[in-house]
Amino acid sequence: MSSLLVSNIGELVTNDLSLGDGSPLGLVSDAALVVDGGRVSWVGRRDHAPAADSVLDVDGVAVIPGFVDSHSHLVFAGDRAEEFAARMAGRAYSAGGIATTVEATRQAPDEALAANVARLVGEMARQGTTTVEIKSGYGLTVVDEARSLAVAADFTAETTFLGAHVVPPEYVDDPASYVDLVTGPMLTAAAPHAKWIDVFCERGAFDAGQARAILTAGLAAGLQPRVHANQLGPGAGVTVACEVGAAAADHCTYLTDDDVADLRDAAVVATLLPGVDFSTRSPYPNARRLLGAGVTVALATDCNPGSCYTSSMPLCIALAVREMRMTPAEALWAATAGGAAALRRDDVGRLGVGASADFAVLDAPSYTHLAYRPGVPLVVAAYRRGQRLA
Repeated sequence: MSSLLVSNIGELVTNDLSLGDGSPLGLVSDAALVVDGGRVSWVGRRDHAPAADSVLDVDGVAVIPGFVDSHSHLVFAGDRAEEFAARMAGRAYSAGGIATTVEATRQAPDEALAANVARLVGEMARQGTTTVEIKSGYGLTVVDEARSLAVAADFTAETTFLGAHVVPPEYVDDPASYVDLVTGPMLTAAAPHAKWIDVFCERGAFDAGQARAILTAGLAAGLQPRVHANQLGPGAGVTVACEVGAAAADHCTYLTDDDVADLRDAAVVATLLPGVDFSTRSPYPNARRLLGAGVTVALATDCNPGSCYTSSMPLCIALAVREMRMTPAEALWAATAGGAAALRRDDVGRLGVGASADFAVLDAPSYTHLAYRPGVPLVVAAYRRGQRLA
């Protein structure tokens, strides 16, 4: 594989404290980087750059690490536009609408599911996302969860078994038997295609005892835990996430002081999903409280057909800055290095030496424009391991 010099970078975000201005973003001005073997082999000022086999001149614009979207639900069929319209007319959001997508997904052939994932992953790439986590959770049978994960695995290594999304209609009167199914035959069928296990620990979904049982079974099967936690109201989701050593607790809208302290002390990433709150007219999480307490914060899209049908990490950055009072720097870090932390990855979300050469080129002089110009398609190219995606 030939080497590539990416040169004439007006502002380079590295997320490497040892580089550039010493800030968490590790900003380097008038910069360049060299890609060799799919990884970053050199970073620094343009006038010190070594030679390479080919050159990409970006004409003085900003380059950032590729976004790491650590929470998405892309394997599904159909949409829930009518539900969205009803919600905008005043109906409250609840977990129950998931059953609508479950019915459509069960009926869809693998080819249709794969085509939908490809479409959404393509949308993400065009907006700068180079790493994406994809969950199951719309099949809720042994066969449908396993095939959903097999489809997801064709697009990412970050696959998550979410058989514990909601209790499906056929088990509504016997949720204990469904938990037995999730922790038994469904887990056995899903585990070969999954890296992670997740549970929606929330009213209308699974309680703390059920969540612990599901995550513990997943750990025994070799899957790493993450949790949908404290989205719809106060609850035990964060507590369970910290008890089982989850990589991340996602949503984190309704937190007690103890929840915040537990996230910090257990080193569990709080993944905030502002697109959901925008799309459901719900309260936004208190990002300043989490950051002030020393909790690691990530941003993700939660792209799904019900509560948040957006694939745009730039939108989530703009919402985090405007609605959650994060600074542009904090929001960009959370959407890149924060997402990597939520996936326990140190090879993505940064552009230091040795990192995967995953980056996005912006039609802007600075990363600040991601929040400054909301809704404008500023990503002009995205690269994974030095190869152009979009």
